[in-house]
Amino acid sequence: MTQKEILSFIDSQKTAFIGSVDEDGFPNIKAMLAPRERDGFTFYFTTNTSSMRVGQYLRDPKASIYFYHRGRFRYTGIMLKGTMRVLKDRESKERIWRPGDTMFYKKGVEDPDYCVLQFIAKSGRFYEDLKTESFEL
Repeated sequence: MTQKEILSFIDSQKTAFIGSVDEDGFPNIKAMLAPRERDGFTFYFTTNTSSMRVGQYLRDPKASIYFYHRGRFRYTGIMLKGTMRVLKDRESKERIWRPGDTMFYKKGVEDPDYCVLQFIAKSGRFYEDLKTESFEL
């Protein structure tokens, strides 16, 4: 699968699973809405600054994200490994902000509990039809 095909597949998914490392070194996985924005293999998500996951990324930025599609006869999955940055600057927050976000962040873009997660992929693994392929980015 080409990088263009991988990105096209990712863009068609509604859910992403993000992985972090907890204070004991164990992996933690969480389902999230699809990334708000993507620039090549850099992905942007919104979340609560007070969340457990933000604390984990601040302690250890190693991260992964996983996208999959389960069809009737075919399962396709793409796992990306990289680093997750927690962005709190106004420019990043405005870039990702959507009007309906006030439902979660009452103070708008300036809400201290609103931040952006920026995932930068370094490598990945693709699975489909009992075949796997690792790739570097």
